[in-house]
Amino acid sequence: MSSLLITGISELTTVDVEARVLGDAAVVIEAETIKWIGSAKAAPTTDRRVDIGGRAMLPGWVDSHSHLVFAGDRAAEFVARMAGEPYAAGGIAVTVDATRTVGADQLRELVETRVWEALLGGTTCMETKTGYGLDVEHERQAAMLAEEFVDEVTFLGAHVVPDGISADDYVDLVCAEMLSAVAPHAGWIDVFCETGAFDVDQSRRVLEAGRAAGLGLRVHGNQLGHSGGVALAVEMGAASVDHCNYLSEGDIAALAQSDTVATVLPACDLSTRAPFAPARQLLDAGASIAIASNCNPGTSYTSSMNFCVATAVLQMGLTLDEAVAAATRGGARALRRSDVGQIAVGSRADLHVLDAPSATHLAYRPGMPLSWAVWRAGVPYGIEIPGH
Repeated sequence: MSSLLITGISELTTVDVEARVLGDAAVVIEAETIKWIGSAKAAPTTDRRVDIGGRAMLPGWVDSHSHLVFAGDRAAEFVARMAGEPYAAGGIAVTVDATRTVGADQLRELVETRVWEALLGGTTCMETKTGYGLDVEHERQAAMLAEEFVDEVTFLGAHVVPDGISADDYVDLVCAEMLSAVAPHAGWIDVFCETGAFDVDQSRRVLEAGRAAGLGLRVHGNQLGHSGGVALAVEMGAASVDHCNYLSEGDIAALAQSDTVATVLPACDLSTRAPFAPARQLLDAGASIAIASNCNPGTSYTSSMNFCVATAVLQMGLTLDEAVAAATRGGARALRRSDVGQIAVGSRADLHVLDAPSATHLAYRPGMPLSWAVWRAGVPYGIEIPGH
Protein backbone atom coordinates (compact mmCIF):
# COMPACT_ATOMS: atom_id res chain seq x y z
CA MET A 1 0.00 0.00 0.00
CA SER A 2 1.51 3.34 -1.10
CA SER A 3 2.56 5.83 1.58
CA LEU A 4 3.02 9.61 1.29
CA LEU A 5 5.23 11.86 3.40
CA ILE A 6 4.13 15.50 3.61
CA THR A 7 6.92 17.88 4.63
CA GLY A 8 7.45 21.63 4.62
CA ILE A 9 4.78 22.11 7.31
CA SER A 10 5.63 25.32 9.14
CA GLU A 11 2.97 24.78 11.81
CA LEU A 12 0.96 21.61 12.37
CA THR A 13 -2.16 22.09 14.51
CA THR A 14 -3.24 18.60 15.50
CA VAL A 15 -6.33 19.28 17.71
CA ASP A 16 -5.76 15.77 19.05
CA VAL A 17 -5.94 14.68 22.68
CA GLU A 18 -2.56 16.28 23.32
CA ALA A 19 -3.54 19.48 21.46
CA ARG A 20 -0.13 19.65 19.88
CA VAL A 21 1.13 22.49 17.69
CA LEU A 22 4.34 21.37 16.00
CA GLY A 23 6.86 23.39 14.04
CA ASP A 24 8.91 22.01 11.11
CA ALA A 25 6.58 19.02 11.13
CA ALA A 26 5.78 16.14 8.81
CA VAL A 27 2.84 13.78 8.34
CA VAL A 28 2.66 10.35 6.73
CA ILE A 29 -0.59 9.12 5.22
CA GLU A 30 -1.34 5.70 3.83
CA ALA A 31 -4.53 5.14 1.86
CA GLU A 32 -7.24 6.94 3.87
CA THR A 33 -5.39 7.04 7.19
CA ILE A 34 -2.79 9.09 9.05
CA LYS A 35 0.09 6.75 9.88
CA TRP A 36 2.74 8.98 11.48
CA ILE A 37 3.19 12.53 12.83
CA GLY A 38 6.33 14.21 14.08
CA SER A 39 9.42 16.27 13.34
CA ALA A 40 10.46 16.38 9.70
CA LYS A 41 13.98 15.39 10.81
CA ALA A 42 12.68 12.09 12.16
CA ALA A 43 10.34 11.27 9.28
CA PRO A 44 10.31 7.67 8.07
CA THR A 45 10.98 6.57 4.51
CA THR A 46 7.87 6.46 2.30
CA ASP A 47 6.99 5.64 -1.29
CA ARG A 48 6.31 9.27 -2.19
CA ARG A 49 6.79 12.68 -0.66
CA VAL A 50 5.60 16.23 -1.22
CA ASP A 51 6.83 19.52 0.23
CA ILE A 52 4.12 22.12 0.93
CA GLY A 53 6.59 24.96 1.11
CA GLY A 54 6.44 26.25 4.67
CA ARG A 55 2.68 26.42 4.98
CA ALA A 56 0.45 25.70 7.97
CA MET A 57 -1.61 22.52 8.22
CA LEU A 58 -4.63 21.80 10.39
CA PRO A 59 -7.39 19.18 10.37
CA GLY A 60 -10.07 19.49 7.75
CA TRP A 61 -13.11 21.38 8.99
CA VAL A 62 -16.02 19.31 10.32
CA ASP A 63 -19.18 21.20 9.37
CA SER A 64 -21.83 19.63 11.57
CA HIS A 65 -24.81 21.79 10.51
CA SER A 66 -25.82 22.63 6.94
CA HIS A 67 -28.87 22.67 4.68
CA LEU A 68 -27.55 21.99 1.16
CA VAL A 69 -30.53 20.35 -0.56
CA PHE A 70 -32.39 23.34 -1.93
CA ALA A 71 -33.12 25.35 -5.06
CA GLY A 72 -33.58 29.09 -5.50
CA ASP A 73 -32.42 31.83 -3.18
CA ARG A 74 -33.88 34.36 -0.75
CA ALA A 75 -31.90 37.44 -1.67
CA ALA A 76 -35.00 39.63 -1.38
CA GLU A 77 -35.50 38.43 2.19
CA PHE A 78 -31.88 39.28 2.95
CA VAL A 79 -32.28 42.79 1.55
CA ALA A 80 -35.40 43.30 3.66
CA ARG A 81 -33.60 42.06 6.76
CA MET A 82 -30.72 44.44 6.17
CA ALA A 83 -33.34 47.22 5.94
CA GLY A 84 -34.57 46.35 9.41
CA GLU A 85 -37.18 43.59 9.08
CA PRO A 86 -36.73 40.85 11.71
CA TYR A 87 -35.97 37.26 10.77
CA ALA A 88 -38.87 34.81 11.16
CA ALA A 89 -39.03 31.08 10.44
CA GLY A 90 -41.75 31.51 7.81
CA GLY A 91 -39.28 32.33 5.02
CA ILE A 92 -38.42 28.63 4.82
CA ALA A 93 -41.66 28.09 2.86
CA VAL A 94 -40.21 30.11 -0.04
CA THR A 95 -37.35 27.65 -0.36
CA VAL A 96 -39.72 24.68 -0.05
CA ASP A 97 -41.70 25.95 -3.03
CA ALA A 98 -38.56 26.50 -5.12
CA THR A 99 -37.07 23.12 -4.22
CA ARG A 100 -40.20 21.18 -5.07
CA THR A 101 -40.34 22.69 -8.55
CA VAL A 102 -36.91 21.60 -9.83
CA GLY A 103 -36.04 18.21 -11.24
CA ALA A 104 -33.91 15.65 -9.43
CA ASP A 105 -30.99 16.07 -11.82
CA GLN A 106 -30.86 19.84 -11.32
CA LEU A 107 -31.10 19.45 -7.55
CA ARG A 108 -28.31 16.88 -7.60
CA GLU A 109 -26.09 19.28 -9.54
CA LEU A 110 -26.77 22.07 -7.04
CA VAL A 111 -25.89 19.87 -4.07
CA GLU A 112 -22.75 18.52 -5.70
CA THR A 113 -21.55 22.05 -6.46
CA ARG A 114 -22.11 23.17 -2.87
CA VAL A 115 -20.26 20.19 -1.44
CA TRP A 116 -17.38 20.84 -3.83
CA GLU A 117 -17.22 24.50 -2.80
CA ALA A 118 -17.07 23.48 0.85
CA LEU A 119 -14.34 20.93 0.19
CA LEU A 120 -12.15 23.46 -1.60
CA GLY A 121 -12.57 25.70 1.46
CA GLY A 122 -11.17 23.02 3.75
CA THR A 123 -14.35 21.19 4.83
CA THR A 124 -13.63 17.47 4.73
CA CYS A 125 -16.52 16.11 6.81
CA MET A 126 -20.01 17.51 6.36
CA GLU A 127 -23.50 17.00 7.70
CA THR A 128 -26.56 18.18 5.84
CA LYS A 129 -30.29 18.08 6.46
CA THR A 130 -33.50 17.53 4.61
CA GLY A 131 -36.25 20.02 5.44
CA TYR A 132 -37.07 21.79 2.19
CA GLY A 133 -39.43 19.05 0.98
CA LEU A 134 -41.94 18.80 3.85
CA ASP A 135 -43.89 15.99 2.25
CA VAL A 136 -43.08 12.30 2.19
CA GLU A 137 -41.72 12.01 -1.34
CA HIS A 138 -39.66 15.21 -1.39
CA GLU A 139 -38.14 14.53 2.03
CA ARG A 140 -37.20 11.00 0.97
CA GLN A 141 -35.68 12.36 -2.26
CA ALA A 142 -33.67 14.94 -0.31
CA ALA A 143 -32.26 12.33 2.06
CA MET A 144 -31.30 10.01 -0.78
CA LEU A 145 -29.58 12.88 -2.58
CA ALA A 146 -27.72 14.03 0.51
CA GLU A 147 -26.63 10.45 1.11
CA GLU A 148 -24.70 10.57 -2.19
CA PHE A 149 -22.54 13.53 -1.25
CA VAL A 150 -22.08 14.07 2.50
CA ASP A 151 -20.81 12.10 5.48
CA GLU A 152 -23.85 12.55 7.74
CA VAL A 153 -27.52 12.97 6.77
CA THR A 154 -30.15 14.44 9.10
CA PHE A 155 -33.92 14.17 8.69
CA LEU A 156 -35.46 17.59 9.34
CA GLY A 157 -39.03 17.02 8.25
CA ALA A 158 -39.98 19.06 11.33
CA HIS A 159 -38.50 22.27 9.93
CA VAL A 160 -41.71 24.30 9.75
CA VAL A 161 -45.39 23.44 9.38
CA PRO A 162 -46.42 23.60 5.70
CA ASP A 163 -49.58 25.40 4.64
CA GLY A 164 -52.87 23.53 4.73
CA ILE A 165 -52.26 21.28 7.74
CA SER A 166 -52.29 21.78 11.50
CA ALA A 167 -49.06 21.52 13.47
CA ASP A 168 -50.21 18.43 15.37
CA ASP A 169 -51.37 16.66 12.22
CA TYR A 170 -48.10 17.47 10.52
CA VAL A 171 -46.14 16.09 13.48
CA ASP A 172 -48.20 12.89 13.12
CA LEU A 173 -47.07 12.69 9.48
CA VAL A 174 -43.42 13.38 10.34
CA CYS A 175 -43.38 10.74 13.07
CA ALA A 176 -45.01 8.02 10.99
CA GLU A 177 -45.06 7.80 7.20
CA MET A 178 -42.39 10.44 6.55
CA LEU A 179 -39.97 9.02 9.11
CA SER A 180 -40.42 5.51 7.71
CA ALA A 181 -39.59 6.75 4.22
CA VAL A 182 -36.54 8.79 5.22
CA ALA A 183 -34.94 6.80 8.06
CA PRO A 184 -33.16 4.28 5.79
CA HIS A 185 -31.19 7.16 4.27
CA ALA A 186 -30.39 9.19 7.41
CA GLY A 187 -28.44 8.80 10.63
CA TRP A 188 -30.04 11.65 12.56
CA ILE A 189 -33.34 13.39 13.24
CA ASP A 190 -33.67 17.11 13.99
CA VAL A 191 -36.48 19.50 14.90
CA PHE A 192 -36.82 23.29 14.86
CA CYS A 193 -38.01 23.91 18.42
CA GLU A 194 -38.91 27.56 18.09
CA THR A 195 -41.71 30.13 17.92
CA GLY A 196 -43.22 29.83 14.47
CA ALA A 197 -42.15 26.21 14.14
CA PHE A 198 -42.65 23.50 16.81
CA ASP A 199 -43.19 23.79 20.55
CA VAL A 200 -41.45 21.66 23.16
CA ASP A 201 -44.12 18.95 23.33
CA GLN A 202 -44.29 18.60 19.55
CA SER A 203 -40.50 18.59 19.35
CA ARG A 204 -40.27 15.87 21.99
CA ARG A 205 -42.66 13.69 19.98
CA VAL A 206 -40.47 14.07 16.89
CA LEU A 207 -37.29 13.20 18.76
CA GLU A 208 -38.85 10.22 20.51
CA ALA A 209 -40.08 8.84 17.19
CA GLY A 210 -36.66 9.32 15.63
CA ARG A 211 -34.93 7.60 18.51
CA ALA A 212 -37.34 4.67 18.26
CA ALA A 213 -36.41 4.41 14.57
CA GLY A 214 -32.71 4.20 15.48
CA LEU A 215 -31.72 7.76 14.60
CA GLY A 216 -29.47 10.01 16.65
CA LEU A 217 -30.93 13.25 18.00
CA ARG A 218 -30.21 16.86 17.09
CA VAL A 219 -32.15 20.05 17.90
CA HIS A 220 -32.45 23.55 16.47
CA GLY A 221 -32.97 25.50 19.69
CA ASN A 222 -33.09 28.94 21.26
CA GLN A 223 -32.40 30.84 18.04
CA LEU A 224 -35.20 33.40 18.28
CA GLY A 225 -35.81 33.34 22.02
CA HIS A 226 -35.96 31.11 25.08
CA SER A 227 -37.77 28.35 23.21
CA GLY A 228 -36.98 25.45 25.53
CA GLY A 229 -35.00 23.69 22.81
CA VAL A 230 -31.77 23.61 24.79
CA ALA A 231 -33.41 22.10 27.87
CA LEU A 232 -35.18 19.53 25.68
CA ALA A 233 -31.93 18.58 23.93
CA VAL A 234 -30.16 18.02 27.23
CA GLU A 235 -33.14 16.13 28.68
CA MET A 236 -33.16 13.72 25.74
CA GLY A 237 -29.41 13.36 25.43
CA ALA A 238 -29.23 14.91 21.97
CA ALA A 239 -25.78 14.95 20.40
CA SER A 240 -26.11 18.63 19.59
CA VAL A 241 -28.32 21.65 20.06
CA ASP A 242 -27.69 24.32 17.45
CA HIS A 243 -28.01 28.14 17.34
CA CYS A 244 -28.13 28.76 21.14
CA ASN A 245 -28.46 32.55 20.79
CA TYR A 246 -30.70 33.01 23.84
CA LEU A 247 -29.43 31.07 26.84
CA SER A 248 -30.24 31.44 30.51
CA GLU A 249 -27.69 30.69 33.20
CA GLY A 250 -29.59 27.46 33.73
CA ASP A 251 -29.24 26.52 30.04
CA ILE A 252 -25.50 27.11 30.15
CA ALA A 253 -25.12 25.08 33.34
CA ALA A 254 -27.22 22.24 31.90
CA LEU A 255 -25.08 22.11 28.75
CA ALA A 256 -21.89 22.15 30.81
CA GLN A 257 -23.10 19.15 32.82
CA SER A 258 -24.20 17.16 29.75
CA ASP A 259 -22.72 15.45 26.71
CA THR A 260 -24.80 17.66 24.39
CA VAL A 261 -22.63 19.90 22.21
CA ALA A 262 -23.70 23.52 21.80
CA THR A 263 -23.23 24.29 18.11
CA VAL A 264 -22.86 27.99 17.34
CA LEU A 265 -23.44 29.43 13.88
CA PRO A 266 -21.54 32.73 13.52
CA ALA A 267 -22.40 33.44 9.88
CA CYS A 268 -26.10 33.00 10.63
CA ASP A 269 -25.89 35.37 13.60
CA LEU A 270 -24.30 38.01 11.37
CA SER A 271 -26.86 37.58 8.61
CA THR A 272 -29.87 37.73 10.92
CA ARG A 273 -28.34 40.48 13.08
CA ALA A 274 -29.10 38.33 16.09
CA PRO A 275 -27.12 38.45 19.32
CA PHE A 276 -24.12 36.19 18.89
CA ALA A 277 -24.43 32.88 20.70
CA PRO A 278 -22.52 33.13 24.00
CA ALA A 279 -19.67 30.86 22.95
CA ARG A 280 -17.24 32.43 25.43
CA GLN A 281 -19.57 31.87 28.38
CA LEU A 282 -20.28 28.30 27.26
CA LEU A 283 -16.59 27.42 27.12
CA ASP A 284 -15.85 29.14 30.42
CA ALA A 285 -18.64 27.11 32.05
CA GLY A 286 -17.16 23.86 30.73
CA ALA A 287 -19.60 23.15 27.90
CA SER A 288 -18.49 21.61 24.62
CA ILE A 289 -19.02 23.80 21.57
CA ALA A 290 -18.87 23.33 17.83
CA ILE A 291 -18.77 25.92 15.05
CA ALA A 292 -20.69 25.16 11.86
CA SER A 293 -21.67 27.06 8.71
CA ASN A 294 -25.47 26.54 8.71
CA CYS A 295 -25.19 26.96 4.94
CA ASN A 296 -28.74 27.67 3.73
CA PRO A 297 -30.40 30.16 1.36
CA GLY A 298 -32.21 32.20 3.98
CA THR A 299 -29.93 33.05 6.88
CA SER A 300 -26.40 31.86 6.12
CA TYR A 301 -25.68 31.42 2.44
CA THR A 302 -22.03 30.43 2.90
CA SER A 303 -20.16 27.20 3.43
CA SER A 304 -16.93 29.01 4.35
CA MET A 305 -15.75 27.61 7.65
CA ASN A 306 -12.71 29.89 7.35
CA PHE A 307 -15.14 32.82 7.58
CA CYS A 308 -17.01 31.26 10.50
CA VAL A 309 -13.79 30.69 12.44
CA ALA A 310 -12.63 34.25 11.80
CA THR A 311 -16.00 35.60 12.94
CA ALA A 312 -15.89 33.52 16.10
CA VAL A 313 -12.52 35.06 16.97
CA LEU A 314 -13.33 38.63 15.96
CA GLN A 315 -16.91 38.81 17.24
CA MET A 316 -17.53 36.02 19.77
CA GLY A 317 -14.51 36.30 22.02
CA LEU A 318 -12.84 32.98 21.22
CA THR A 319 -9.13 32.53 20.81
CA LEU A 320 -7.92 31.21 17.48
CA ASP A 321 -7.06 27.85 19.04
CA GLU A 322 -10.54 27.59 20.60
CA ALA A 323 -12.26 28.45 17.33
CA VAL A 324 -10.19 25.96 15.32
CA ALA A 325 -10.91 23.25 17.90
CA ALA A 326 -14.66 24.02 17.78
CA ALA A 327 -14.69 23.82 13.97
CA THR A 328 -12.81 20.52 13.88
CA ARG A 329 -12.93 18.30 16.95
CA GLY A 330 -16.02 20.10 18.26
CA GLY A 331 -17.88 19.34 15.06
CA ALA A 332 -16.75 15.73 15.27
CA ARG A 333 -18.12 15.51 18.83
CA ALA A 334 -21.42 16.98 17.63
CA LEU A 335 -21.58 14.15 15.10
CA ARG A 336 -20.38 11.57 17.64
CA ARG A 337 -17.34 10.78 15.49
CA SER A 338 -13.79 10.07 16.62
CA ASP A 339 -12.19 9.47 13.20
CA VAL A 340 -12.26 13.07 11.96
CA GLY A 341 -11.57 16.57 13.27
CA GLN A 342 -8.01 15.86 14.42
CA ILE A 343 -4.61 15.02 13.03
CA ALA A 344 -3.78 11.87 14.95
CA VAL A 345 -2.37 8.47 14.09
CA GLY A 346 -5.26 6.25 13.02
CA SER A 347 -7.59 9.12 12.12
CA ARG A 348 -8.94 9.67 8.64
CA ALA A 349 -6.45 11.60 6.53
CA ASP A 350 -8.40 14.87 6.38
CA LEU A 351 -5.89 17.70 6.11
CA HIS A 352 -6.26 21.42 5.36
CA VAL A 353 -3.25 23.42 4.17
CA LEU A 354 -3.33 27.21 4.44
CA ASP A 355 -1.45 29.56 2.15
CA ALA A 356 0.02 31.09 5.29
CA PRO A 357 2.71 30.16 7.83
CA SER A 358 0.28 29.99 10.76
CA ALA A 359 -3.38 29.28 11.47
CA THR A 360 -3.52 32.72 13.08
CA HIS A 361 -3.90 34.13 9.57
CA LEU A 362 -7.47 32.80 9.44
CA ALA A 363 -8.53 35.63 11.75
CA TYR A 364 -5.64 38.00 11.05
CA ARG A 365 -6.54 38.10 7.32
CA PRO A 366 -10.32 37.54 7.37
CA GLY A 367 -12.02 36.91 4.06
CA MET A 368 -8.83 36.05 2.19
CA PRO A 369 -8.70 32.81 0.12
CA LEU A 370 -6.30 30.99 2.42
CA SER A 371 -7.21 27.36 1.65
CA TRP A 372 -4.27 26.17 -0.47
CA ALA A 373 -4.72 22.37 -0.56
CA VAL A 374 -6.94 19.75 1.03
CA TRP A 375 -6.73 16.03 1.59
CA ARG A 376 -10.00 14.21 2.26
CA ALA A 377 -9.68 10.55 3.25
CA GLY A 378 -6.20 10.64 1.74
CA VAL A 379 -7.26 12.07 -1.62
CA PRO A 380 -5.56 15.38 -2.51
CA TYR A 381 -7.32 18.42 -3.94
CA GLY A 382 -5.58 21.58 -5.13
CA ILE A 383 -2.09 20.04 -5.22
CA GLU A 384 -0.22 17.73 -7.59
CA ILE A 385 1.32 14.71 -5.89
CA PRO A 386 4.18 12.94 -7.74
CA GLY A 387 3.05 9.51 -8.83
CA HIS A 388 -0.54 10.05 -7.72
